[in-house]
Amino acid sequence: MRIAEIPSPSQGPSQSQSQSQQQQQQQSHSQFRFDLFNPILLQIESSIKKAEFLSSASAADHPLSPIIPDDLRHSLTLLAQLTPFPNSTKLHIWKLSYRLWNACVDLANTSATCRSSTEHANLRHVASDLLYLAGDVDGVPSPAAKSASFYYKTGLIWHSLKNFELASSCFERASDIVSKLDLTMVADAGAKKLLLDLNIARSRTAWQVSDRNLAVVLLSRAKGLMFGSPEHYKALGDEYLAFGKIELSKGETHAFREALKLLNEALDLYEKGLRLARAREEMVEFKALRSKTLRFISAVHLQVEEFESVIKCVRLLRDGDCGDNHPSLPVLAMKAWLGLGRHGEAEKELRGMIENKGIPESAWVSAVETYFEAVGGAGAETAMGVFMGLLDRCHVSAGAAVRVAHKVVGHAGEVSEVRARVAAKLVSDERVLTLFRKEPAAKHRKTMYTLLWNCAADHFRSKGYEISAEMFEKSMLYIPYDIENRNLRAKGFRVLCLCYLGLSQLDRAQEYVNEAEKLEPSIACAFLKFKISLLKSDNTAAINQIQSMMSCLDFTPDFLSLSAHEAVACRAFPVAVASLSSLLDFYSTGKSMIAREVVVLRTLVTILTQEPSDDSEIFGVLKRACDRAIELGAGCFFGEGEVGKREQNWFAVACWNLGTRMGKERKFELCAEFLLLASKFYTALSDEEQVDENNVIVFRSLTLAVTAMIASEEQTNTTLSNAKIKQAKELLDRAGKIMKLISTEKKVNNEEIHRLEAEKLFIYTLSAYDIYGRLNDSGSQQLLVKRFASSKVCNYKYLLQIGLYALQGTRFNQDVANFALNECLSALLSSPSPDYHTVALVFRKLISITSISKGEADDDAVYEMYRQAYRIMVGLKEGEYPLEEGKWLAMTAWNRASVPVRMGQSEMAKKWMDLGLEIGRHVGGMETYCACMEEFVNGFQNKSSMQTE
Repeated sequence: MRIAEIPSPSQGPSQSQSQSQQQQQQQSHSQFRFDLFNPILLQIESSIKKAEFLSSASAADHPLSPIIPDDLRHSLTLLAQLTPFPNSTKLHIWKLSYRLWNACVDLANTSATCRSSTEHANLRHVASDLLYLAGDVDGVPSPAAKSASFYYKTGLIWHSLKNFELASSCFERASDIVSKLDLTMVADAGAKKLLLDLNIARSRTAWQVSDRNLAVVLLSRAKGLMFGSPEHYKALGDEYLAFGKIELSKGETHAFREALKLLNEALDLYEKGLRLARAREEMVEFKALRSKTLRFISAVHLQVEEFESVIKCVRLLRDGDCGDNHPSLPVLAMKAWLGLGRHGEAEKELRGMIENKGIPESAWVSAVETYFEAVGGAGAETAMGVFMGLLDRCHVSAGAAVRVAHKVVGHAGEVSEVRARVAAKLVSDERVLTLFRKEPAAKHRKTMYTLLWNCAADHFRSKGYEISAEMFEKSMLYIPYDIENRNLRAKGFRVLCLCYLGLSQLDRAQEYVNEAEKLEPSIACAFLKFKISLLKSDNTAAINQIQSMMSCLDFTPDFLSLSAHEAVACRAFPVAVASLSSLLDFYSTGKSMIAREVVVLRTLVTILTQEPSDDSEIFGVLKRACDRAIELGAGCFFGEGEVGKREQNWFAVACWNLGTRMGKERKFELCAEFLLLASKFYTALSDEEQVDENNVIVFRSLTLAVTAMIASEEQTNTTLSNAKIKQAKELLDRAGKIMKLISTEKKVNNEEIHRLEAEKLFIYTLSAYDIYGRLNDSGSQQLLVKRFASSKVCNYKYLLQIGLYALQGTRFNQDVANFALNECLSALLSSPSPDYHTVALVFRKLISITSISKGEADDDAVYEMYRQAYRIMVGLKEGEYPLEEGKWLAMTAWNRASVPVRMGQSEMAKKWMDLGLEIGRHVGGMETYCACMEEFVNGFQNKSSMQTE
């Protein structure tokens, strides 16, 4: 009917007609709504039947499909849109909810897998929502309490599945339902308990999601729901206790304070419950809970170091009406006394455990550990005494003995001789050893052995060899005497040998290594014998033991390296040389070795040079290095890159140093050999970047090697063989080529030539001059000297020596001598301050050479030499030119006139006499001679004039 067609009250039908129409309309609307939700209810019932089928025993193996709770949830959503329902429909929904709930109960009872599944929890949740949707139903007592109970139980299931969000949702829905109830009208004990349980469950869930404030608020709110029931006090106290234990387990300072608050609340609730309890069993239970809470409170006080409070709690527990003798009380009391520094009281608590037979092994072992940790080494004797007392009083396991021994010994790395000695006394007691002799104790016996071994090893590393030996001996008490453990016993004897080596008790060390060798012959035993021989300074026995080591089945070449190291440490260099020499034999076989051959050779050379030894042996090692480098290749032998260069340079420097040392010691033959080796090493080192530096050293090595060969000839009074001369010439030719290379480089960089030491170039010139002389090659001699004279490094001293060297014996070469001395004279006279002593010497030698070469036939050449000397003397201060040399010039010039005088050659005679007189006038101390000379000259002139007339 449209709005316009509705009659007004003045125009409408009678009142009865109006009511009749309204009833018809309501019936029609109800029928319409029934037609809507009836199919939904049928669908819900169909799904419930499926769940009931799965809950039956015949279908127990069928898994619960997630489709069922999904379908039910969908139908429930549709049904919720049709509220409100008539009472009959509500009652029908109520029944469907209970059927579904019972099916869930049956499913949980028949299948453990289903009970812990999400699908099962969803079915429970749907059942709770159905009951909530039905609302109040006429004829059903306390429908709200039943709906809240469903949600509470469903929430517990979600909580167990760790789905705290859904659990909290269920608990909150249940709380909303019960919040509408009048608590004063609630008479049923189960309903009252439900009110409390809901708050506790909500609090527990809030705690799980870290909403601590809400959890505490809910617990505080639950205090108003006790209803005077001891059971309620117990339930709420248990929750406070559980939360307190959780806070205590965090081990944080702020958590300890919160734990203390929670535990005090629990204690207060237990005491109130105890006052309300009437049954004996309830009173006993509350007293036990109160004692338990007090113990946890004591633990909290202990954690925050409120030791006085701990003592008060312990005294309250012991002196109270329950007379608590819990095993933890002595431990708590002992820790508190230790914290207060009253070790005497703590020791009383510890020793009191011996008389208390009710204390389990774990408790008193823990107490012993705690006491020892606090007191340290000072409490070692007490800890051992308590343990021994307990050992006599009750059965003690091997595991307990291990724990006590571990505390006495200390943690790994701790080194205390006092503790170690107490531990040694403890573990060697016959009563303790008896605990480990049974087969079940094999695991603990091995643990004890490891503990003692590690303790001994720590002392050994800290060089406490005496206590270390004692602990190793005690550890061997825990090694069974059977074939399987022979290796462990042998190992023990070997380490005992090492301990007594450290104590320098060599004979006792020898005894232990002999025992070890009887049980297990090995390279380790052979090496220890080698070590003992070294310490006894018996080098012969040590060298023989090296051969014994090499015959062992488990021998490896590494032991030879180790032997060499030990020998060097003992300054037994012959033994070290023998070890390394034996090691070198393995490289020739091509075996793969850890240490490179070049390292072994370098070490061997270093050792040989430490003490006076046969230099030829050192040369042999260095030559082997050179030969192996040629055989294997420099890169393979010395190594690649910078490492290889450093190794090769080391050998080159060693050869050079040894060669120069041999030269200083006048061992010229070895000197030549070492320097030749040095030249080979340095030649291999040459590259583009270091061409001059290395080539200079090669040049010096070759030059000095030839010089040493010549010096060896003079030293031994023998003549160089033709082969040696030929070799020397080849070496000099190589040196000459290098010299030319360096001279070429000089054009590019003038500084490079100065790296050639003048002395070495001079030595090269002298050596080459000598060798060319032996080959009768005077042309090469002259060319060589001229090249040297033209070099920038040449000076008058070198030229003088060359000139003098050329005048000697078989090396005589007048042309070379004349050239060198003339060049020397020119260099001297061109100097700003000439050395006139040297000038005089050069003049004397040149006059002698000229006299020999020209003879008396070329008198002018000799005369010119004298005139040149005279011109030098003119203008010099008195004494600046050597007097003796001046006198020599004057006298020899005067004497040269004697032959012409006798021969009647007056002109020539007068020439020489005038020259001698002129020179004499410039020489101090010849005044008398000059007067006589003048007198003779005047007489000679008069006589010559008379003869002419």
